[in-house]
Amino acid sequence: MGTHSTVYIAGLGVISAIGNNVAEHLDAFKNERAGMAGITLIDTIHKGKLPVAEVKLTNEELVAKSGFTEHNSRTALLSLVAAREAISDANIPGIDNLRVGFVSANTVGGMDKSEDFFVKFLADNSKGKLRDVYDHECGSMTEIVADQLGITDFMTTISTACSSSANAIFYGARLIKSDIVDVVVAGGVDSLTKFTLNGFNTLMILDEAFCKPFDDNRKGLNLGEGAGYVVLVSEKVAATLSKPAYCKLSGCNNSNDAYHQTASSPDGTGSYMAMQGALKKSGLQPADISYINLHGTGTPNNDSAEGTAVKRVFDPHYPPMSSTKSFTGHTLGASGGIEAVFSALAIRHQIIYPNLRFTTRMHELPFEPEAHLLTDKPVKHVMSNSFGFGGNCTSLIFSEA
Repeated sequence: MGTHSTVYIAGLGVISAIGNNVAEHLDAFKNERAGMAGITLIDTIHKGKLPVAEVKLTNEELVAKSGFTEHNSRTALLSLVAAREAISDANIPGIDNLRVGFVSANTVGGMDKSEDFFVKFLADNSKGKLRDVYDHECGSMTEIVADQLGITDFMTTISTACSSSANAIFYGARLIKSDIVDVVVAGGVDSLTKFTLNGFNTLMILDEAFCKPFDDNRKGLNLGEGAGYVVLVSEKVAATLSKPAYCKLSGCNNSNDAYHQTASSPDGTGSYMAMQGALKKSGLQPADISYINLHGTGTPNNDSAEGTAVKRVFDPHYPPMSSTKSFTGHTLGASGGIEAVFSALAIRHQIIYPNLRFTTRMHELPFEPEAHLLTDKPVKHVMSNSFGFGGNCTSLIFSEA
């Protein structure tokens, strides 16, 4: 990432199917408690058939928790809860006098509200509130939340499928390095909608049981929802913090193998380029990585491609690795942000997360993920992978501060 300035992680905020804040997530990991269950929040034909990883709060409860005055999209509600936690956790002295940016990713926008509108409108074209489709697009979610947070110096939205919020963090770090801002709240959000559920179902990559990432018998992914943000700060700001930074962002790389609209290239070209590029920018060797947070969606294609790339980069010495999507489901545009929070926590608490439900090593790979939580491990450098549709692949490396 260049040597002229270091970007630190000063605050964390997260909400997903396994918890509504950072503390609840650590508890879920400790007790190996996954977040998947039956569909309760969406009126869909897939109810009772497909498990999903829903945030365990209704929209009304999220409105109360977030302090929003009106019923916004679930996407905006989740985003605000996690972003607020991250800012509060960072507790930056004199933040009002600093240049603050908000780089937020999502792929679904306010589509949940649009779906509500169309149900009523199609039944009777004089019904349905047009204001429900007003904030349909992804950028609206960022604007609504930035307004609530009072962030006005810089704001943008990134939407690159499942690598979206990893790219938001990468971009946020570049803004700080370029001296455009001093602080960036970076990450992403996605909420579950019928459109997403039906789309992934059409691709035939959803598992009807709880997903088994990196298992030889994996059948697909479980969709999840949530939001995860990190507060990135410059060296100058880091020096003023009242508590030590969690870690630093030592390397990031985005690559694109442009192989297929939705599939990863079988030999994992994009994944390989992303991991290699991140290592090069961080000045680290593969042997320096203490833990890999795998993209690990649980689909036959993704895990095989990512596994092949991991083998190319790390063979013959593999660090411990796991897919935390075995807890949270695949939160799509939010996954890179949520897993960045997990990466920072792994360094802070010296833990390696379990890959739940793993039983059988993939026949084509010489390594397997960790099946249980490991504690008191020297975790110095964490690689977090986020690989999206269209071959958009990003790897981030977090290192001890």
